Amino acid sequence: MNTLTGVGVSPGIGFGPAYVLAVQESLVPAPDARHGGDAGAERDRATRALEQVAADLEERGIRTGGEAREILNAQAMMARDPGLAVEVAVLIDDSGATAARAVYEAFGRYRELLAGAGGYLGERVADLDDVRDRAVAVLEGLRMPGVPDHPDHADHTARPYVLIARDLAPADTATLSRDVVSAFVIEQGGPTSHTAILARAMGVPAVVACPGATSIEPGTPVLVDGSSGLVRPAPSEAEVAEATNAAAARKAVLAAASGPGATSDGHAVPLLANIGGPGDVASALEHGAEGIGLYRTEFLFLDRATAPSGQEQESAYLEVLNAFPGGRVIVRTLDAGADKPLAFLPPRGEEPNPALGERGLRLFKINPEIMNEQLGALARAAAQSSAKLQVMAPMVATAEEAAWFVAACGDAGLPSAGVMIEIPSAALRASDLAAEADFLSIGTNDLAQYTFAADRQLGALTMLQDAWQPALLDLIALAAAGAVGRGKSCGVCGEAAGDPVLACVLVGLGVTSLSMAPPALPAVRAALSRHDREQCVLAAQAARAAISPQEARTAARSHLPGLAGLAL
Repeated sequence: MNTLTGVGVSPGIGFGPAYVLAVQESLVPAPDARHGGDAGAERDRATRALEQVAADLEERGIRTGGEAREILNAQAMMARDPGLAVEVAVLIDDSGATAARAVYEAFGRYRELLAGAGGYLGERVADLDDVRDRAVAVLEGLRMPGVPDHPDHADHTARPYVLIARDLAPADTATLSRDVVSAFVIEQGGPTSHTAILARAMGVPAVVACPGATSIEPGTPVLVDGSSGLVRPAPSEAEVAEATNAAAARKAVLAAASGPGATSDGHAVPLLANIGGPGDVASALEHGAEGIGLYRTEFLFLDRATAPSGQEQESAYLEVLNAFPGGRVIVRTLDAGADKPLAFLPPRGEEPNPALGERGLRLFKINPEIMNEQLGALARAAAQSSAKLQVMAPMVATAEEAAWFVAACGDAGLPSAGVMIEIPSAALRASDLAAEADFLSIGTNDLAQYTFAADRQLGALTMLQDAWQPALLDLIALAAAGAVGRGKSCGVCGEAAGDPVLACVLVGLGVTSLSMAPPALPAVRAALSRHDREQCVLAAQAARAAISPQEARTAARSHLPGLAGLAL
């Protein structure tokens, strides 16, 4: 086969025999399946099966930890959803459906709602299907869907293997390790899919949105480059040797780079970590994070019937703050609403375009009690820690909104309040926002989505989500200049910060700090340490002068000679 090309979402080189996960048909109980007359016993069977699935998902999350735990806990809550339980009971009582058929139909109705919502909820359809299939398998006495514990591929002696699939459920991805899987190659998905997120957290090379991958013959040796997105079936020995030697050399270089982030001429660039909760702190510390640049607090709120109490929030915040005594911890306030609705808030009607709806700061304005509870919990946590807490709001479009949020933080007793630059209007008028806020932080994922009118969840539009798009670099430069002109800092906390080449360009654009998934920190630290600030500026200028992402990356690299030793 010829070399395949996808989107590299987790850097590194993986090599091994292909294990191609067969496309599994959903377990569909017969439409006319009816129970024997004891509806109560059938309801109990359904309840026990759903609870067994939920407990299994939670146990997998505990074993894995980090972001995987958050994702699997969210799936477990799907299995325990009270609305679904009622729907299952009604189907068993009113139509006489078996437990398996009732579960299948109840999940199907909920599935239609999620699929129709699109965006974040649309992405959760695959998670819901996985929970459904696991529950049906329990009820029917069948093997759980997913990756077998000991895959039967052609070469039994060669491990780890390259796992190839159309898509993967979080429960399967999370329980694998580099000792078992050398790389993931997925036909579907995008940079923000759960497979991509978990692969980065595990440090396993991964390529997504790779058409034709499942046509690779099982057992075929496959070489995977998680940076470039290239997938080579049956590579030559020379190709494998070259790639593995480069990977080994890169690993040695990364291990040698340590200490605070800085360019070779001493220009400080704090390197921070993106986390979803206390479970991610260990990885951040392991990879040398100087602090937290993005604490996504929505994981405390999503997929639950009641809002988290102030005490629950305070404990979660304090655990992270105490992990970085004297360091910086930037907390993003609740980024929910629209395509990430909160079950405990009354619905406000269907939105025709959720990505442009009432989310982030807009949700706070509608529900000030939620904001006051969160800001109060943050203030109490900060009072008990030596960490430097900074709080920022998502989805800020105007200077007026920035001023409103900063005032609310001041009323709560929080000393430092900033805003995220995710909307083009905010980037264009960053100077006005910086006049109101204490700092700015650029979320490149959403900024790209809104700049190019390209849904970040849609794999077909991955090209427009490329952080190397010159127009996006222009907006980042505008935002950084607006902040610097007001004497304020401007960091980047989107996925772009984790690209070592782009990290140098971002510094050249005027960005003052970089926050990323913890495993990306060593490569970024090494790349910065091999170039002075002037080289970063020249690389940024060259990238902005290009007319395509590919040209921008190539042009930037020509000014960054130290990258050659990193094998990036």
